[in-house]
Amino acid sequence: MINNVYWIGGAPGAGKSTIARRIAARCGLELYATDDVMADHARRSTAADAPYLERFKAMDMDERWLTRSPETMLETFHWFRGEGFPLIVEDLLRLPAGTPVVAEGFRLLPHLVVPLLDNMDHAVWLLPTPAFRDAALASRGADLDLPGRTSDPEQARLNLSRRDRMFTDRLIGECERLGCRTVELDVGVTEDELTTRLIRLFGLAGG
Repeated sequence: MINNVYWIGGAPGAGKSTIARRIAARCGLELYATDDVMADHARRSTAADAPYLERFKAMDMDERWLTRSPETMLETFHWFRGEGFPLIVEDLLRLPAGTPVVAEGFRLLPHLVVPLLDNMDHAVWLLPTPAFRDAALASRGADLDLPGRTSDPEQARLNLSRRDRMFTDRLIGECERLGCRTVELDVGVTEDELTTRLIRLFGLAGG
């Protein structure tokens, strides 16, 4: 069990990073963003413990996002397979004992997080509708435009959108099976509303 961590998982484009930063600032928590350590975790991984990552690293951008089906992209994406999660746990355990932390990222898969919980209210998964996700990604700018680095950006965007919708559906089913807390996000929900809702769900001061 890791009792000092509040977990925010969910699908890409759910606004996890923004909400986690706001919660950390408002409640005085340490912030652990799993996206920020992906490159470090890729370096620390070996072919033996991350075979999907090794295959992904060998692909060019068209192979990653364009020429494979969304179904194959979903099933073979290393972070969706849970590769690197032990490194997330390792990082969290290195923090000073008892440090309250909010950890966020799509890599926090329910079946990996739940065994670490002694209080199910310390974890929530954000599940965006397609409209919410599209609006969120559009607002994040071209720096995250992976499809733009392929030979057919429009088709690559469609592939990624389908993949992420299937990933969201998978999260919904897994959360239902494991009894996890979820929040569905639709266009119109504000950052203030969502921040306050999660602070109250977590039982933190400041809600």
